Amino acid sequence: MSDIIYEIQSKIKSKILFDYDMGKSCWFRTGGKAKGFITVNNLKDLKTIVSYEDKIKYSIIGVGSNILVRDSGYDGLIIKLGKNFNKIKINNNTLTVGAAVLDTNLAKFALKNLIKDFEFFIGIPGTVGGAVKMNAGCYGSQTSDNLKRILVLNSQGRVQYIDLKELNLEYRSSKLDKKSIILQADFNFDHSTYDEILKKNNYIKLKRENTQPLKEKTSGSTFKNPPDKFAAELIEKVGCKGLKVGDASVSNIHANFIINNGTATATDIEKLGKKVIKRVKEEFGISLEWEIKILGK
Repeated sequence: MSDIIYEIQSKIKSKILFDYDMGKSCWFRTGGKAKGFITVNNLKDLKTIVSYEDKIKYSIIGVGSNILVRDSGYDGLIIKLGKNFNKIKINNNTLTVGAAVLDTNLAKFALKNLIKDFEFFIGIPGTVGGAVKMNAGCYGSQTSDNLKRILVLNSQGRVQYIDLKELNLEYRSSKLDKKSIILQADFNFDHSTYDEILKKNNYIKLKRENTQPLKEKTSGSTFKNPPDKFAAELIEKVGCKGLKVGDASVSNIHANFIINNGTATATDIEKLGKKVIKRVKEEFGISLEWEIKILGK
């Protein structure tokens, strides 16, 4: 595997970091090492990497807000999109957003340009590429609401647009091919007043500050909400608030957040999650699904 990654490095300008500690780049601040970690700043380098897709594993991350790399590590290349994928433009009636743009920065751009219905992005801790991939949302809105199409690089190295209908975006999921890399998203939009948009932004920010453990080492919502239910409510009802495994615990503020209290391992976090899943299943017959993406064997 390392030989292949060295070969890739010889053909691209972006720098690969070998045996990279993923705890540095995920919000849990723990986990194993990746064989390689790269911030790719141009499409040419990305195409070169994808041309090796039959020889290496690769996974795309944003800011690491929603991933956990197992302690055994990831036997492949972790790819983060860099500056050339971090731009926002208004083209006539379309808002074109790079996949590496932070969700919060999209919300701020929308406010500055009097664009409404993007306020919920202020409450999502990730990038636009990740938001599209999992149809992220909060407070009654989701990414698919205004999405028009996305631009992807597929596993054959071809850049193509995919329309919203083809993506089949559902609650926290899409039908996008796992090997395809989202490069940008195009949104429809309408205008409103600065004060109205700001009012919604502030409401969401205040709501998060009052109900979520934002200052802790955590990766946001741990589990998806089951149909017509709230994961946090189910977890709280089975007495899991404050439940611990090693130095990982279920938040006392919001039961759908697992926290690294300082020295938790990825194994601690995953074991704790499995305990929560087991209790909810035994009590309610409902199988919680991870919202966090877990990488590694």
